[in-house]
Amino acid sequence: MITHLKEAVASDRIAADNGRVAATVRGILDDVRARGDAAVREYSARFDGWTPASFRLSAGQVEEIVAGVPKQVIEDIEWVQEQVRTFAERQRASLTDFEVETLPGVRLGQRSVPVRAAGAYVPGGRYPLTASAHMTIVTAKVAGVSRVVACTPPIRGEVPAATVAAMHLAGADEIHLLGGVQAMAALAIGTESMERVDMIAGPGNAYVAEAKRQLFGEVGIDLLAGPTEILVVADDAADPFVVAVDLLSQAEHGPDSPAVLVTTSEQVARRAMAHVERLLGDMPTRDFAAPAWRDHGQVLVVDDLDEAFAVADTFASEHVQVLTREPRQALEKMRDYGALFLGEGTCVSYGDKVIGTNHVLPTRGSARFTGGLWVGKYLKTVTYQEVTDPESSARLGEVCGRAARVELFEGHARSGDVRAAKYRGGTLPWSDHAFEEARADA
Repeated sequence: MITHLKEAVASDRIAADNGRVAATVRGILDDVRARGDAAVREYSARFDGWTPASFRLSAGQVEEIVAGVPKQVIEDIEWVQEQVRTFAERQRASLTDFEVETLPGVRLGQRSVPVRAAGAYVPGGRYPLTASAHMTIVTAKVAGVSRVVACTPPIRGEVPAATVAAMHLAGADEIHLLGGVQAMAALAIGTESMERVDMIAGPGNAYVAEAKRQLFGEVGIDLLAGPTEILVVADDAADPFVVAVDLLSQAEHGPDSPAVLVTTSEQVARRAMAHVERLLGDMPTRDFAAPAWRDHGQVLVVDDLDEAFAVADTFASEHVQVLTREPRQALEKMRDYGALFLGEGTCVSYGDKVIGTNHVLPTRGSARFTGGLWVGKYLKTVTYQEVTDPESSARLGEVCGRAARVELFEGHARSGDVRAAKYRGGTLPWSDHAFEEARADA
């Protein structure tokens, strides 16, 4: 049985807002297609008040910006990037190429090939999400992407120095101070000053996400990310204060960020709710966290942990934090989540900022069918085939002829017939062509 101590407030504005965002994005993309750099420059001026001589930073500019970043910030960036790199390298090592002989002389193989060029979008706006540079650029470079184009918007007309430093240290080949839909358009479509990329990765606001959705197919994307989400699974051993702090840690991302508690203890639930209200009183980011909790926060009390895990799976939340006596039970009990954070010693904020796993994760229920950004997103799994044994080719040709004719594909069938006739000797029922005797090494 589920008891709702707090429910989310339904919003009638969502559909209308989505339609407005989609129309705005479509107009910007069409304009950039038509006018290239001129359109990009106009939108940058309109939305960010930013019209430099060049959006791309020169090597000298990057060097000057990085030199002005405090030493401790640089050291922390380097340390965190090493955590991300270490985990990404293990991911890459898990993807091995192989070749197998399935029949005599029939070799089938698989290779993981990186895309040639990737766009890495690092959001700015109110918060300079420096960590997104680690997640998108370091991971792409470990995958083997040869050209990574990094974009981030100016913040209130100023250069986000720490973000630029993070992009540079992560290995970006180009750094552009350009944000929003205009950045997505330039990356995907290409302009006079920016060569298009093959895929785009990174989080962003509703307009950036919609731009990625509309551009998908023309360019690859990592995933469609909506507002940040957190779901906490707690039992009666959980510390209600820790629960409250961790819920608000993600609610501060924006006023539409869901924060959900699913617990077996009504006492933990009520005490956590009380802590949330007290903490919001003097929280510096309460203008985002308070409406997020008010409108999108939920608290559900269930009978036992099996039900808690089952309920959590129905949310398919971006982040699931497990504050229970035996948190590793979630590894067996749950399957629909972007990332799990097991036990009180970890938290979602570690995943966002420092621990090394990727923080670009699925939202809005898409964890039902996809995971988050990882090395594999930058790789294309491609196959190859080679047949060097004439008898195997003849056998395949016979079966191909029959299988293709079942589907009424006569052209496919004839390609198979040709191999069967050439390598075994014989005639073609649909042609009087005569083959010379097949070579032994054919």
